[in-house]
Amino acid sequence: MLTVAALYHFTRFEDPAALKGPLAKVACAHGVRGTLLLAAEGINGTIAGTREGVDAVLAHIRALPGCAGLEWKESTAPAMPFGKMKVRLKREIVTMGQPDVDPRAGVGHYVDPADWNALISAPDVAVIDTRNDYEVEIGTFAGAIDPGTRSFRDFPAWWQANRDRFAGKRVAMFCTGGIRCEKSTNYLLSQGVGEVFHLKGGILKYLEDVPEESSLWQGECFVFDQRVSLTHGLQPGRHGLCHACRRPLAPEDRDRPEYEEGVSCHRCAGEYDEADRRRFRERQRQIAAGELKFEGNSHSSEG
Repeated sequence: MLTVAALYHFTRFEDPAALKGPLAKVACAHGVRGTLLLAAEGINGTIAGTREGVDAVLAHIRALPGCAGLEWKESTAPAMPFGKMKVRLKREIVTMGQPDVDPRAGVGHYVDPADWNALISAPDVAVIDTRNDYEVEIGTFAGAIDPGTRSFRDFPAWWQANRDRFAGKRVAMFCTGGIRCEKSTNYLLSQGVGEVFHLKGGILKYLEDVPEESSLWQGECFVFDQRVSLTHGLQPGRHGLCHACRRPLAPEDRDRPEYEEGVSCHRCAGEYDEADRRRFRERQRQIAAGELKFEGNSHSSEG
């Protein structure tokens, strides 16, 4: 069984590019795969490997400037959920497109998973899911508001258009692992919202800690690797992936007329032209023939 570690940490890196090579070298030397994003604001990503390999990479990250307090969430996978190791330089480790947002300056109140149910059940609390629409579709908390955003960049505009709905409310926010809430709660505080809360450790920590019989979570949680979705106890879910658009598919979605393996699904049937489809079909032919390995979920780890 392999160890999967999801992590993020906001700190100031003066020269992220200088950190890229040594980090990739350590990961590759220990057979660790996944994606790690580096930016001036910190580090974010998910990695997988043996216990010893993941520990070596985590030790290297904790030794980086300002990262001694790094926290991460672990789960397991029976097979390697990543095709290769990628260390990428980005403008932001989770892309919100708001240059004045800085989680180091202040975030909402952290709420432990054990206390989350009571908070979101309170009548004066509005619960907002900050994830993308395709993630919300396969699972979310009971009663949560879905902004319907295609990307995290869309969240500030959605808030500006809907902020009057939340007058006089306390706002509770959640995401996959917690990183989006670091930025979204800082953003709401800057917009004058008085009481803002977010789920500590994100959905993954909630599913790990809260027994299913006590849970307010409904459905499955999308994750940014080849496991695609997880359920309570961080067990593998039932969803697969459309290899064209990288969105989750339930088993019954494969029976829909729009589905063609590796080429299209009901979500992306109108999003690509015929040239794209020919390219996807050739890629799928190569995968079926063993000439090409599918690299899995191409979404960056922005949970």
